Amino acid sequence: MALVVYLKTVTELRGKGDRIAKVTFRGLSFFSRVLENCEDEARFEQAFRWPIGSQVDGDEMLEIQVFNYSKVFTNRLIGTFRMVLQKVVEEGHLEVSDTLIDDNNTAIRTNISIEIKYQTMDGSVKVWSDGEFLDIPDDCDGTFQFETDSLLSGRSQSSGTSPGRSIHGIPTFRKTGKGVFSAMKLGKTRSSKDDHKKGDDPAILDAEDLDRKAMRLGSGLDPDTISLASVTAVTTNVSNKRSKPDIKMEPSSGRPVDYQISVTVIEARQLIGLNMDPVVCVEIGEDKKYTSMKESTNCPYYNEYFVFDFHVPPDVMFDKILKISVIHSKNLLRSGTLVGTFKLDVGTVYSQPEHQFHHKWAMLSDPDDITAGCKGYVKCDIAVVGKGDNIKTPHKANEPDEDDIEGNLLLPEGVPSERQWARFYVKIYRAEGLPKMNTSIMANVKKAFIGENRDLVDPYVLVQFAGQKGKTSVQKSSYEPIWNEQVVFTEMFPPLCRRLKVQIRDSDKVNDVAIGTHFIDLRKIANDGDKGFLPTMGPAWVNMYGSTRNYTLMDEHQDLNEGLGEGVSFRARLLISVAVEILDTSSTEIISSTEVQMEPVSNISESATGKMEEFFLFGSFLEATMIDRKIGDKPISFEVTIGNYGNQIDGVSKPASAKKKKEGGGESEEEESELIHNSSDEEAEDDGDLMSVPSTPPMKPVITDRNYFHLPYFEKKPCIYIKSWWQDQRRRLYNSNIMDKIADKLEEGLNDVQEIIKTEKAYPERRLRGVLEELSTSCSRFLTLANKDQNLSGRTKLDRERLKSCMREMESMAQQAKTIRSQVKRNTVRDKLKLVLNFLHRLRFLADEPQHSIPDVFIWMISNNKRIAYARIPSKDILFSIVDEEIGKDCGKVKAVFLRLPGKKGFGPAGWTVQAKLEMYLWLGLNKQRKDFLSGLPSGFEENKAVKGIGIQAVPPISLVYNMKQVFQLRAHMYQARSLFAADNSGLSDPFARVFFSTHSQVTEVLSETLCPTWDQLLVFDNVELYGEAGELRDDPPIIVIELYDQDTVGKAEFIGRTFAKPLTKMVDEHYGPPRFPPQLEYYQIYRGNCTAGDLLAAFELLQIGPAGRAALPPIDGPTDSDRGPILPVPLGIRPVLSRYRIEVLFWGLRDLKRINLAQVDRPRVDIECAGKGVQSALIQNYKKNPNFSTLVKWFEVDLPENELLHPPLNIRVVDCRAFGRYTLVGSHAVTSLRKFIYSPPDKTANNWAHTGDIVVNMDPEPNIKKMDTVVKIDATTDAVVKVDLNEDEKEKEKKKKKKKKGEDLEEEEPDESMLDWWSKYFASIETMMENLRAQEAALAEAEEREDLEIAAESAEIKADEFPMKGTKPKEKSKDKKSSKDKKKNHDGTEKRPPKPKVDELMVYNKELECEYGNFEDWLHTFNLYRGKAGDDDDNNVVDDDRIVGRFKGSLCMYKLPLSEEITREAGFDPNMGMFQSIPHNDPINVLIRIYIIRATDLHPADINGKADPYIVIRLGKSEIRDKENYISKQLNPVFGKSFDIEATFPMESMLTVAVYDWDLVGTDDLIGETKIDLENRYYSKHRATCGIASNYSVHGYNVWRDPQKPTQILAKLCKEGKLDGPHYGPGGKVKVANRIFLGPTEMEDESGLKKQTEEHLALTVLRHWEEIPRVGCKLIPEHVETRPLLNPDKPGIEQGRIEMWVDMFPMDVPAPGPAIDISPRKPKRYELRVIIWNTDEVILEDDDYFTGEKSSDIFVRGWLKGQQEDKQDTDVHYHSLTGEGNFNWRFVFPFDYLMAEEKIVISKKESMFSWDETEYKIPARLTLQVWDADHFSADDFLGAIELDLNKFPRGAKTAKQCSLNMVLKEHELPTISIFKQKRVKGWWPFVARDENDEFELTGKVEAELHLMTAEEAEKSPVGLGRNEPEPLEKPNRPDTTFLWFLSPLKAIRYLICNRYKWLIIKIVLALLLLIMVGLFLYSMPGYLVKKLLGA
Repeated sequence: MALVVYLKTVTELRGKGDRIAKVTFRGLSFFSRVLENCEDEARFEQAFRWPIGSQVDGDEMLEIQVFNYSKVFTNRLIGTFRMVLQKVVEEGHLEVSDTLIDDNNTAIRTNISIEIKYQTMDGSVKVWSDGEFLDIPDDCDGTFQFETDSLLSGRSQSSGTSPGRSIHGIPTFRKTGKGVFSAMKLGKTRSSKDDHKKGDDPAILDAEDLDRKAMRLGSGLDPDTISLASVTAVTTNVSNKRSKPDIKMEPSSGRPVDYQISVTVIEARQLIGLNMDPVVCVEIGEDKKYTSMKESTNCPYYNEYFVFDFHVPPDVMFDKILKISVIHSKNLLRSGTLVGTFKLDVGTVYSQPEHQFHHKWAMLSDPDDITAGCKGYVKCDIAVVGKGDNIKTPHKANEPDEDDIEGNLLLPEGVPSERQWARFYVKIYRAEGLPKMNTSIMANVKKAFIGENRDLVDPYVLVQFAGQKGKTSVQKSSYEPIWNEQVVFTEMFPPLCRRLKVQIRDSDKVNDVAIGTHFIDLRKIANDGDKGFLPTMGPAWVNMYGSTRNYTLMDEHQDLNEGLGEGVSFRARLLISVAVEILDTSSTEIISSTEVQMEPVSNISESATGKMEEFFLFGSFLEATMIDRKIGDKPISFEVTIGNYGNQIDGVSKPASAKKKKEGGGESEEEESELIHNSSDEEAEDDGDLMSVPSTPPMKPVITDRNYFHLPYFEKKPCIYIKSWWQDQRRRLYNSNIMDKIADKLEEGLNDVQEIIKTEKAYPERRLRGVLEELSTSCSRFLTLANKDQNLSGRTKLDRERLKSCMREMESMAQQAKTIRSQVKRNTVRDKLKLVLNFLHRLRFLADEPQHSIPDVFIWMISNNKRIAYARIPSKDILFSIVDEEIGKDCGKVKAVFLRLPGKKGFGPAGWTVQAKLEMYLWLGLNKQRKDFLSGLPSGFEENKAVKGIGIQAVPPISLVYNMKQVFQLRAHMYQARSLFAADNSGLSDPFARVFFSTHSQVTEVLSETLCPTWDQLLVFDNVELYGEAGELRDDPPIIVIELYDQDTVGKAEFIGRTFAKPLTKMVDEHYGPPRFPPQLEYYQIYRGNCTAGDLLAAFELLQIGPAGRAALPPIDGPTDSDRGPILPVPLGIRPVLSRYRIEVLFWGLRDLKRINLAQVDRPRVDIECAGKGVQSALIQNYKKNPNFSTLVKWFEVDLPENELLHPPLNIRVVDCRAFGRYTLVGSHAVTSLRKFIYSPPDKTANNWAHTGDIVVNMDPEPNIKKMDTVVKIDATTDAVVKVDLNEDEKEKEKKKKKKKKGEDLEEEEPDESMLDWWSKYFASIETMMENLRAQEAALAEAEEREDLEIAAESAEIKADEFPMKGTKPKEKSKDKKSSKDKKKNHDGTEKRPPKPKVDELMVYNKELECEYGNFEDWLHTFNLYRGKAGDDDDNNVVDDDRIVGRFKGSLCMYKLPLSEEITREAGFDPNMGMFQSIPHNDPINVLIRIYIIRATDLHPADINGKADPYIVIRLGKSEIRDKENYISKQLNPVFGKSFDIEATFPMESMLTVAVYDWDLVGTDDLIGETKIDLENRYYSKHRATCGIASNYSVHGYNVWRDPQKPTQILAKLCKEGKLDGPHYGPGGKVKVANRIFLGPTEMEDESGLKKQTEEHLALTVLRHWEEIPRVGCKLIPEHVETRPLLNPDKPGIEQGRIEMWVDMFPMDVPAPGPAIDISPRKPKRYELRVIIWNTDEVILEDDDYFTGEKSSDIFVRGWLKGQQEDKQDTDVHYHSLTGEGNFNWRFVFPFDYLMAEEKIVISKKESMFSWDETEYKIPARLTLQVWDADHFSADDFLGAIELDLNKFPRGAKTAKQCSLNMVLKEHELPTISIFKQKRVKGWWPFVARDENDEFELTGKVEAELHLMTAEEAEKSPVGLGRNEPEPLEKPNRPDTTFLWFLSPLKAIRYLICNRYKWLIIKIVLALLLLIMVGLFLYSMPGYLVKKLLGA
């Protein structure tokens, strides 16, 4: 397709100059050549050509601008010519000359003449050859080297193609189904690089076409492209007239669910503030919980656990804000001061992997001062559990880098750790279309009082974000309020709250009600990529939906207006915009509080949101059936509304504003466009006064059958149409549609692939490649289409940014799809499938458009003027576009629409029954595009118009009359259903199926008491009349609805589920035969609400009845008058082919049968039934005495389909035989798939059967032998060596030794045996488990990285080099603990850890043992027996535990007859046991059960204080152990360390329950949680779960052998049972079992240390590698600890904690086992820490001297151990230090209890004076030293502190000078020491405090000596506190200045005088003497003079 414009001349130009023209179409511009020195005429004579991808729309524009050209300055515009291409589109060729217009849209004299040609592909416009055109010069200046990206598919032209080729090379093509565009692929536009790939491209046929062809040809096409008939059967659209129905009925949102949120506050660090008493508050929504208060510390340790329980809908849950705040000095009287808060929403936590954050640091900020920066960190775990989520708790082992705060911040992946403050501006402009809020009664009252009828609504807008709310002002009495205000939130960016809630509310004196709610998801209006953008939106209208607009005083659907559930009616629309600005917190004029602000904003123009356009909605009701019988008696009409248009009962037909726009503002545009439109005849008549017809005429329903009615529409189909005015924002919806369609295609393809894999058909990889190929082409296609209409009015920033990011995403997706396609191989299909599923989620996410435009369409069924039921259809689904890809998926198609009840009524069973089923045709588009709005209807109708007269063609019809009708016969072959929903109390159903087709319905027979009915019935519907053309009906038959019901003797049948099917259609002229006929049986998934409720196996065919009548139809072969009466069976060609099978049943026993109708079950029997045949077990005579069966094996023969997928289920029923021959059903179980029970004879050719060569399994213990690192593949004929390393630990140690730095001495190389206990083993094992987990994660990450590398390499067209594979040994597969992954760790730089001591380890499973070993069902299976109705839960994956009434133990085995002879001929074959040979007998057996309980973790708190007092209860059969007196006080992670012995008799007592209860002083104890273990399956399992096999054999010490049987005895027994040859022990440490030889050590030490020979090690080696033994080998259970979740029946599915334990079982008939291992918890060791404070230096000076103003401080030092603040100790005061130096020589003594293994101090203290008992706390060992300035009259001043972690703290500096702030700041980088190893340390440490800017500053230094002693050592050499005896310290030599002036005033005076003022005093004395002398002189002078004069 192309548009060519030939620009001839421009005349009447003014002046003289250089001229240039610019021609623009669809945003792509070309410039003409420059014509120099033209006078009044410019002759361009140039052609411009646009190859185009999509049809030219009649209202698209062509624009030509003519400029005066200037080389230096910008070109000056002379004038512009614009033209709408409607005429061109119609005629294909046009010559035009016209005047130009200037900037002010006035015409100027200059004239232009052009010629336009438009060539379409399908020849709908006159075809012309290129030759018709003037000769196009081969231009040299590259006019044609334009970018084709924007118009063509993603491939831009390479510059190598000549323009000529690109013009002539586009062939004309007939219009294929949809993929017109795929024709472009054949065009010569393919760049040369792609040429060699031609062979790879699929032929140009749209997939839809292929589908149609495939239907006709049936075969012979490339399997990649053919969509296979799929499970749901209605997935593929055969043709374009019908769209797919949605099968799920119930709205999923809005129904409340259980949630449990657990928050553990571990500790806080770096809190800003001096000497504070912090409390942490955790707040979710309205609930608050507080930790205890820790005194005077800014790094408190809490380790407190809080649980919040909620029962709310998911949306409400995920929007709740979780807030963690730290409050300083809160007590009963004062609320404390807030230090800082951290908040995120629950949804963010839920979207994390495993729904949790584990051990992460939350960064606190101050909401009142955003300039302040970080206020500290709180370390916490947060987990959100919904029902059925299982949370994997990472194991509580010491993780190495926990203290790296920056690396472990509590933030989701991808959020930067440095979050900035930002302002979120939500601008609220105006709203329209609000409903009249007050009820009519009130309105009349008001009217009476006020005397006028005002708008009775006072709206305001409430915006909620991140837990804050902002409100606009209230606009009194207005349906179209204008606010023009903005709400400003200040919050960290990126925010951890995902949704912003905007709600219009009606202000009322009594209570405000919500009018409508809209949520803005910030992830959808922002993009965090490197080319991303900040959240932005609008200005755009958002539509709000909620309850219907008819008002009652109490609106029953008020929830809908709050945003819960799917809105059932349009409420209002609101114009808003959102913007975000990152704040520069350093600037001064910033407002530092985060309070919400309200500010006015300026109004925005009308056109800002887009140009108002007139839209036209047309709908036709082709069929209305399945109308619920409750409404069937009154006339019914259907009403369609879009926004408020069409709403007759309670809406406005046209909002006043729209009318105004139409009459006023819109006028000029309208006229102008009319002129350009050249008003075609069709639109001649102005249809502005055309009234809408929004509803169908009322009509009385006709009865279909007992449940449903239908409306008699027959040949007359009513229509509706509505005109409405909306801003033209179709582009948004178009882009959304394109992506949705790509996603739908992809989903359909993926379903196919999954189906192929599931049914094990051939070539799933081909289909997946086809899917990916299609994905990459459609993604490239998106790039072409989405990029136009860029300059429409009303495009917002978000539109532009979203487009960019969508295009980037789609481009990368196309690229990745190509890459993955090339990697899809047979064996990688499943992995790649997972990757492609991610694409699907991404597409769906991208397709969701956050800015609304046209509101959704609602269809309401109205009866008796009441709204009954509705359907909501998104407007984008029915929106028309001239580009195929952009059309809504249901636009112009017939869709089956199911109406449902509104609001809460739609939940549960009421919502599942269909209220009505409509076959409906809808079309929505611009009014001016409406010419072919009827084109998608089934043809063969005449229009029936309301108005007669002129201009009729413009008026839409009010009904369609069909004059063509076809008559059909429908045959429904209903074969069987399986896994149906249990609807009766017996746990079964009495199912029958009802089939609906058009207005007909029929039912199958009722089969009683089964969940797997085989009806085998053919239902024939005769004379079904369908309207429309025959050909269309063939490709597009209406759908069939099949509903399944449970027949009840009284009352109405109960709904079980529903499914849809499409019949296979045969027309009269077609042959009834292969490949299409007879149809195949297919599985259809049955849905009940949103949950699956089984499958239906059926086939449907629709046969046209021609003129010859029914006689011409293929005959129905089947007995009509057989024993089934009139019921026809499914005919032979369709029913499956059967074969003879034998099914053997192993009957073992029944367990845990509950009472039935209050009576005990006494004599039960099991009935097995499959396909009508069956067998009964022997009767259990007395269930109480022995619940096992006496006869073990029985069998029966049955005919089953050859195809395994069609095998019917096998039913197990248990009945109780009562007196007088009565039977009661106890419970039943349906085995849906027999596949796992199909017996396959062993493959004799496999190498493990060959007995030719012996195979040596080498277990070589001596590290000095050089190991072979080559692993030879085992081959039967060679003596190959399988190397299994037992001593990798040794190797690791060697490596680690070498790698250790030379300077460090190796501490703790060999642990002392006597020091080790069971706990050492346990902790070592946990560490290993953590390492393994880390290694696995690393390996996974590495694999992903590899894959990414490969993909990157491939997309860069490089062949990925052979990546070096890590050595994969065969051993690595079995989860052997010492796998080579551990070795790998040593290369990764983690080898700095100290070498691990050599400790024998056990296996720690972080789940139940059953998970690892397939529930121990290796030969004995457990079938749960159900009874009672199934619960209707959202998620049927949670088993309804309350329905289980017992368990049947046994097994099945089925095989085709006859069986080969070999098996039965084998030696010792017992024909009575059939295939169940060598099975132990099921007689009662006595067993000693020994249960070891280690500890419980994360228990659910049971007391008000958020703690629990747990103790253990063990129940088995009738015996119960309650360990109540040993409860552990106030502990959620109790260490029990106990073992319990119980004797039991299998089979009577086999279910062990371990429960944890909470001890209460008063009242009954509460159950926290319990776990159940089936001991019997463990006991009989081949994995030997009786007693785990240790890793080494020793007869003494901590690793003593627990089993009464030694390894040699166990091995001998296993060999005997497995009929193996051996064991043969040979010389030199060899043992041979079957044909395997194992090597191992042969000597051991006893207690005295003597070595003696033994074969036990050898035997143990074999046992630990038992899985390598041929034929009978399987993994034996190692010595282990399992972690089991604790569950509480009251809170099903939610874990209440976990318990670590293991169980040993010893049969009583063998020697008794030794005493139980002692696993009692380690007692903490008593230590004494002596701290001597020698001196301080450089302490900052706080006080000013009264007299002299000199700075000084009265220094003292305070110290305590963390957690023991009340035992704090102070030195004496060094008064009046002038230099900051202080001398103390003062000793603190801190006794404490310490647990070496956990590195924690243990404190026992009462929590408060009311506590009953002491609570034990475990806290890290940290010593705090603080320096203070003593004040006598005011509080002492805190100067600084240092906290030393006694396990790792920096070594003190040698001198005060070397001691610096870095010892605190760079703690991680400095070498650290542990006081527990060093015992004695002396040095200088810095005191630090934070200054005003929160920076650390040095406030002093302290010289201290730390000395650690055990309690015994301390007793031997006691010391005194302070400077007391014994071992007193000498008094410090302090300067004379250090005393107190008011204690010794004379001394003070002396000090003042002597020290300070000595010289001053001397000077004063001298001066005084001088003065006195002068005075005396003056005094005595006259006398002397007189004397002298008188000469006396």
